[in-house]
Amino acid sequence: MVANAIPRFPERADIQWGTTALLTANTAKDGTGTVLTVFTADATDGSWVKSVRFRTAGTNIATVARVFINNGATNATASNNIMFESISLPATTLSETAALYTPTLPLGFWLPAGYKLNVTLGTTVAAGYYISVVGGAY
Repeated sequence: MVANAIPRFPERADIQWGTTALLTANTAKDGTGTVLTVFTADATDGSWVKSVRFRTAGTNIATVARVFINNGATNATASNNIMFESISLPATTLSETAALYTPTLPLGFWLPAGYKLNVTLGTTVAAGYYISVVGGAY
């Protein structure tokens, strides 16, 4: 028996972002420590997560960004988190004449109600990254 024969589509766009630039390294691979919450799923029906964008705030050394799914509880408990994906972020040099590369991590999954996406960096960078998530709420 099919549990749901009708496809589900988001009801409205849901674009969220971290409230500050992410600068400081967190080498924990379990989602604990200092993280930047960049997306919280709709509290009632969950959300669709399409992609995560990493906009450099200026000159940075190369690093890696790690995206964790958190079950909505404290990220200080490792069992509440899972590292879902990572992306290499290249070294950048601030320019007033050329656009800086903005890596985008495609995701494409449903995030249950109240779950969060948290992000960390592998190394501390000078200018930081502004991180935004494109998705939709059900």
